[in-house]
Amino acid sequence: MAKKPKYCYIKNTKMKEIPEKLNKPYNPNEAEPRIYEAWEKSGFFNPESSIEAGLTSKDAKSFTIMMPPPNVTGVLHMGHGLATTLQDIMIRYKRMRGFRTLWLPGTDHAAIATQSKVEKEILKKEGLSRHDLGRDEMLKRVNTFAQESHDTIVSQIKRLGASCDWTREAFTLDTTRNLAVNTMFKKMYDDGLIYRGNRVINWDPKGQTTISDDEIVYEERDAKLYTFKYSADFPISISTTRPETKVGDTAVAVHPDDARYKEFVGKEYDLEFCGVPIHIKIIADDSVEKDFGTGALGVTPAHSQIDAEIAEHHNLPMKQVINEYAKMMVGRENLIGKKTTEAKEVVVEWLKENNLLEKEESIKQRVSTAERTGGIVEPLPKLQWYVDVNKVIPGRGKSLKHLTKEPIENGNIKITPQYFDKTYFHWIDNLKDWCISRQIWYGHRIPVWYRNDEVFVGNTAPEGENWTQDGDTLDTWFSSGMWTFSTLGWPENTEDMKIYHPTDVLETGYEIIFFWVARMIMMTGYALDTIPFKDVYFHGTVRDAKGQKMSKSLNNGLDPIEVAEKYGADAGRMALIVGSAPGIDMRIDDNKIKAYKHFANKLWNVARFIEMYSSEETENPPAGGTEAEDKKLIEEFNTFAKDITSDMENMSFHTASEKIYGFAWRRFADVILEESKTKLTSENKAEKLSREKTLREIFKGILVLLHPFMPFVTEELWGTMKLSDRSLMTENWVTYE
Repeated sequence: MAKKPKYCYIKNTKMKEIPEKLNKPYNPNEAEPRIYEAWEKSGFFNPESSIEAGLTSKDAKSFTIMMPPPNVTGVLHMGHGLATTLQDIMIRYKRMRGFRTLWLPGTDHAAIATQSKVEKEILKKEGLSRHDLGRDEMLKRVNTFAQESHDTIVSQIKRLGASCDWTREAFTLDTTRNLAVNTMFKKMYDDGLIYRGNRVINWDPKGQTTISDDEIVYEERDAKLYTFKYSADFPISISTTRPETKVGDTAVAVHPDDARYKEFVGKEYDLEFCGVPIHIKIIADDSVEKDFGTGALGVTPAHSQIDAEIAEHHNLPMKQVINEYAKMMVGRENLIGKKTTEAKEVVVEWLKENNLLEKEESIKQRVSTAERTGGIVEPLPKLQWYVDVNKVIPGRGKSLKHLTKEPIENGNIKITPQYFDKTYFHWIDNLKDWCISRQIWYGHRIPVWYRNDEVFVGNTAPEGENWTQDGDTLDTWFSSGMWTFSTLGWPENTEDMKIYHPTDVLETGYEIIFFWVARMIMMTGYALDTIPFKDVYFHGTVRDAKGQKMSKSLNNGLDPIEVAEKYGADAGRMALIVGSAPGIDMRIDDNKIKAYKHFANKLWNVARFIEMYSSEETENPPAGGTEAEDKKLIEEFNTFAKDITSDMENMSFHTASEKIYGFAWRRFADVILEESKTKLTSENKAEKLSREKTLREIFKGILVLLHPFMPFVTEELWGTMKLSDRSLMTENWVTYE
């Protein structure tokens, strides 16, 4: 085969040599890992390195994002891919605008989720429980699993092109974060905002721990509604789906205005229900709906949070009849020790035998299940640690609830989409004290020690002997709630705290608005008297082509790494962003991703075309400057660039990405390049060189605009075409004046 000539000649004009790389198809699997390694080696993910290199001004305004830390429970999914891509777009855009950008990465220990996964997927196969291993050995197992998961997650984030500062990587359970958590606990305890109390909580019998209201998943199931009397001479009938709990009833509540039951209010009855002695008082309470069912409510204070509140108002006793393993604690041999499901059948049979069952109806019921284990939640009275959200903070004149609501009300924090404000306020208005203790071993151990009647709260163990530390750990969201400032070195007043806090944007899924967003606002308002971030950007759920949520059971999930290997990370990123409006669920499938792989190839071919028709004089055209038609093309592009910049500033990334795609392919490649062929082969040297330079400059601008969305192929073309002497990642944004 004849050797290709080094130069081409068109109309006596010496053409540049086409870079050898452009003569081959674009190979993302080769290019993307190589480019990411070069980015990392440059050090420019770190803002200080960028300043030292003179790429960013020391006085530049900061722009900070704290990566929502993925749980170390496995691998990333496409939801993580969307979040990572959106944050990377924001950071790359602001970096190119000259901001001092910090995107701080990290992972979350996700206490319950991680420990339960180790118990279920590792220990169960070995026929072991955590109690067989003991606390220390169990924690070694969990830490090993968490580290392996962490390493996988980090490699995935890098493969997606995330330009975050790995020198500052944090973990919610590392030493620095542990100091911050213990410091916060003591501060809140000393202010009287953390207390220990015996209250009815959500208990997961499967996971053997408390869980918060937000960690409950409600499932609609078939159920039976039973209407009956406690005894033949009891005057009021009640209805319930859980007759087995009625052995723990201490009252029957009716509405004060219900004429049917007025004569019975205040009366008390000693009864025997299914072999268990019970004492029932008839009370009047406004919370009872007189038109629902019989209009009478059997009050079980120990096994219902609603009933516990009624009991507190009426000074009723609390009688626990179900234990931590969801088994009966009272009754004769026919009842005691039985699981609640079995006990229900026993009680119903007893009601029938004694002619007390008046009605049995089939209904649909919302059953509370634990998010992580799937266990049916049992409300149980337990001694736990709580955060008081209603108590006025000493010296502040406000409660934690007020601090959580205020920044959204006054506009200091803006939520996108704005309609989530209403959801947020509804949750805050109904906020109850936060149970922060968990009966698991993995996590931040509660920094409280006991010795007889003495209690010590502090960062480290007290001096002296015979002190025993509280065996419980803290709710994961307690440490996660401090993420924006614990990652910057708090409680120390670090330089990072001064420069990068409050952060600018929290980008996350709308489903954790209560779990995390609200608690970060609460904790930051309390600890620092400021906000954790200025904007909250909610992305939607990633669904398959049929609109179904991706899951293992449906086998419809897409692994972001498999997508990157098959089509390139850039293609996956664009498929996730185009059409993905904030707060709206979006669909994705192989065909959509494949379309953006074709787009990357199109850019590659456009670059080859431009290089093919670029002469050695392109960068230095002769006197006469830019031709009139070319000036119009440049003006058109400048107008377009201004429009894209407006979209970026307004965080309308889905719109910007679609516009850039359309301009690059349909306008630039399909129209402008085609119309340019006659000029590029013209005998009029000035006309020819003007068009060469114009095409090159517009394509250069396209690569800049597209870089936040498709960083790899744009960086590869930038370097291959030698469009600048520095990385596109650190290049200035398009100027369109």
